[in-house]
Amino acid sequence: MIMKRILFFPLICAVFLTFSSSGALRQSPSDEKKLIVIPVEGVVNPSLAAFISRAVRENRGCSDCVFILEMDTYGGEVDAAFSIVDTLINIGDIETIAYVKTKAISAGALIALACDKMVMKRNTTIGDVAPLIMSNEGPKMLGEKFQSPIRAKFRTLAKRNGYSPLLAEAMVTEELTVFRVAFQDTVEYLDSISYAELSPEKVASIVDVKTVVRKNELLTMDDNEAYAFGFSKGSVSSFDELRSCMGFGDYEVIRYQRSWSETLVSIIGRIAPILMMIGFAALYIEIRTPGFGVPGIIGITCLLLVFSSQYMVGLADYTELLLLAIGLVLLALEVFVLPGFGVAGILGILFLLAAMVLSMQGFVVPRPDFPWEKQLLMRNLMYGVGSLLGSTVLIVLFFRYLFPKIGKLVSGPYLQASLKDSHVDTNTEWILHVGDRGTVVTPLRPAGKAEIHGMLYDVVSEGMFVEKGDEVTVSFVSGNRVVVVKE
Repeated sequence: MIMKRILFFPLICAVFLTFSSSGALRQSPSDEKKLIVIPVEGVVNPSLAAFISRAVRENRGCSDCVFILEMDTYGGEVDAAFSIVDTLINIGDIETIAYVKTKAISAGALIALACDKMVMKRNTTIGDVAPLIMSNEGPKMLGEKFQSPIRAKFRTLAKRNGYSPLLAEAMVTEELTVFRVAFQDTVEYLDSISYAELSPEKVASIVDVKTVVRKNELLTMDDNEAYAFGFSKGSVSSFDELRSCMGFGDYEVIRYQRSWSETLVSIIGRIAPILMMIGFAALYIEIRTPGFGVPGIIGITCLLLVFSSQYMVGLADYTELLLLAIGLVLLALEVFVLPGFGVAGILGILFLLAAMVLSMQGFVVPRPDFPWEKQLLMRNLMYGVGSLLGSTVLIVLFFRYLFPKIGKLVSGPYLQASLKDSHVDTNTEWILHVGDRGTVVTPLRPAGKAEIHGMLYDVVSEGMFVEKGDEVTVSFVSGNRVVVVKE
């Protein structure tokens, strides 16, 4: 009974972790005027995307609510930013406002542009959307095929909210040179090509020309520039001033915070490769040792923590759950049914590895129009393979240093059984002969004990697993070595 409770403990923890955040800070929708403040802080990742999605989902039925995204981020993952943008675009009739509290850089700028309006605190910045990748020489900007879909998303959001698409693109593209051209009756933002192609009549009506963005630069705006370029509705000194200026003084403020489980999920996401390494190592150690004990519990718990955390942020789905289940079943077969370590154990670990890799990304096959997904897949594969290599090191260290000392950690006495069955130094003549029959007392894996002629003997099966209680026949006797075959 105790062992069954121990086996169910990791599963209960994973299920509790998966569903515990669903009710955290839940607000009941009503007709009251509410300002739903959602902090967008730190790295933009799937955990943040899940947090924003929860806040939106729990208040979707509110008829007179306004969402305010409080921006303070240097950016993060593109896929997570795209997911947040989709959530904001499909929010319905509820108004969304980006309040740049400190900074909205890179992916943060993309999220800010997805809101219906933008207000900036004084002396804050927005822009510089440089898709980067870490190389041996340090951060390196990705090429055109990476910039193109991001540029298209910026252009779409700019048109949706009435911003200049060219200025929005200038946040992403270094090759652009953007001019602010004031004509007699209007102001336009033109790149170098469009400016060179102006008709003589247009050129004659130019009142003033200023260079907004030079080539090999990315557009980054402070609060005054964002207001001048039409992105921001104005600058404020505090959140209370924002409420007053926007006419939200009588609105109830509901400030969302990440629940403890969402915070835990974010931490697990950062240490997922380490948990995978420990999990794979513990499962292999469990396979190589008899029965089911602490290593198996540790291994399953670590892998379930990784999987459940990814499930909470929406990355893991039924495909990953199926792969995880198949992997655990194969490992169970290897531990309890099949002798040694063979095909079932290897396939089980590979299925678990596939489930873990897929659970760290929101896709199965990288899409050609999102080229960074290939980079993400390669990174996740490196995490998975690195976890396997790290687990190999842990396994070697365990069997080399820790395993021989385990006996010293277990309280005695150790010699509760007598040595009456030992035949090494006895003068008694061996009475076993080829053809003698007996019964297996302990499972032969392939070594174990068998009762023959009423006495216990150390025997070895001929390369096969023999269960307790099976009938065996002696096929070979040489000194202390007794080989038996199953009837």
